[in-house]
Amino acid sequence: MNSIDFLSLPKAEIHIHLEGCFGTETIVELARENGVALPRSEERLLDFNGLADFLEFLDFICGLSRSRDQLAKSAYAFAERMAASGVGYADLIVNPTHWSGWKGNLAGLIDGLDAGLSAAEQDGLPNVGLCISLLRQQTASEAVDIVEELLRIKHPRVVALSVDGNEAAAGRTGPKFAEAFQLAGRGGLKRTAHAGESSGAEGVRDAIFLLGADRIDHGVRAIEDDELVGILADRQIALGVCPTSNLTLGLYKDMGEHPIDRLRRAGVPVSINTDDPALLRLDLPTEYARTAEPFGWDRETVRGVAATSIKASFAPEELKTKLLGDLAAW
Repeated sequence: MNSIDFLSLPKAEIHIHLEGCFGTETIVELARENGVALPRSEERLLDFNGLADFLEFLDFICGLSRSRDQLAKSAYAFAERMAASGVGYADLIVNPTHWSGWKGNLAGLIDGLDAGLSAAEQDGLPNVGLCISLLRQQTASEAVDIVEELLRIKHPRVVALSVDGNEAAAGRTGPKFAEAFQLAGRGGLKRTAHAGESSGAEGVRDAIFLLGADRIDHGVRAIEDDELVGILADRQIALGVCPTSNLTLGLYKDMGEHPIDRLRRAGVPVSINTDDPALLRLDLPTEYARTAEPFGWDRETVRGVAATSIKASFAPEELKTKLLGDLAAW
């Protein structure tokens, strides 16, 4: 296992939130620029007292990107993070509800992020697509309004509609968002949904049958429903799995108990991702190593999981072909 170089492994990251990618340095710099006091000392900045504190902190850090330049800086730093992890392409989830400075200005939010990501690409950093995410607590009409706005803007950087947030707290939301997701699909956007994490297998079913999801974020609790595992395998619907995040939130007690390998062996396409890497103090090569070790994955198994990340990504086809070629030669 130690002989596998997970940094050089050609791969994509397909389940990662910009809100969870702000390193301490960036947070401190943005707070200073805006003349805002930090909620606690720099050394303890990423120490959280439970989920409520964590979510409040997300809103705090996103609220620090107030100008187009600050948004662009945040996006550029994300591309640098991807390059440092050996990522060839990323689908980046952004939930506008966290970005208080851009309320009612979705076009401005996308424009600022695109400015940073375009500058990063010109400097040879990885290509990034944006997945604009609904929050589960939003209403059906708010969701439709957001999709209509995305289809009006038609920004080439935006590749997908997403939905995230605590399913356990929000209750079943598949029926509520079905219309918005159908509209997005008709408008040419890809569709991805958080499901099967704070919800059980029924959330994954809703993501497939009500939202028409091309990919499921998390999805691990599908393992609780044998028929559903068969559906995911038959339809080759990929899961964007984040093992450390699942352990941190107490879904499983250790990696050996995590269902990623059982899902993989049942024929479900699984990929490895970091979710909120700065806040979890994590990078993608570490997550691969941490996941592969307890299951004794060999190079070919790792190659297969990396291939899933590329195939299931919303990258342009020519980039997928290049990355898969690099992976075959790895």
